[in-house]
Amino acid sequence: MLHNAVILAGGKSSRMGEDKALLPFGAYSTMAEFQYNKLQKIFPNVYISAKENKFDFDAKVILDRYKESSPMVAIASILEELQEDFFLLSVDMPLLSIEAIEKLVEAYNRENFYEVYLLKSPNGLEPTAAIYTTKIAATIEEFLKRKSYKLMNFLNTSKIKIVEWESEKDFVNLNYKEEYIYIKELINVK
Repeated sequence: MLHNAVILAGGKSSRMGEDKALLPFGAYSTMAEFQYNKLQKIFPNVYISAKENKFDFDAKVILDRYKESSPMVAIASILEELQEDFFLLSVDMPLLSIEAIEKLVEAYNRENFYEVYLLKSPNGLEPTAAIYTTKIAATIEEFLKRKSYKLMNFLNTSKIKIVEWESEKDFVNLNYKEEYIYIKELINVK
């Protein structure tokens, strides 16, 4: 059984112009808190991965142990801290449904011999909506030593299980202010 979920919130948010993790979303004061509360419905342990503890709610934060800014750095730091498998979700993917996450966890529970379990949207693989196992720890360290920070390059060398999910809207990434405003208003209408 998978016990850990981690929200990836250590990016630069350069396209948004301000920290995405700290933008208000739904009924919550930040997108990070929105994601945190969603994941608490599925996982007993929920953490936030970031460069610093910048959150105004009671959250367990795993700080990046490397200065580079990359999901690879976050994954390595999370593995070092937890020493357990975990589900990773990008803070800027707030529409990912609980059903999609549960389908991925079911695949993990059923076939626990892969290194990474990835959701695949109609647009392709979603490496920031995935389960990473401790089996990748040594390989990810090698990539970091070589200063190879591209997550897809790493995934191409990993034994992965792909779980298809047909809803394109689940994987909307909020990278720009216009996207954020549109999705935020859409959520508030519901």
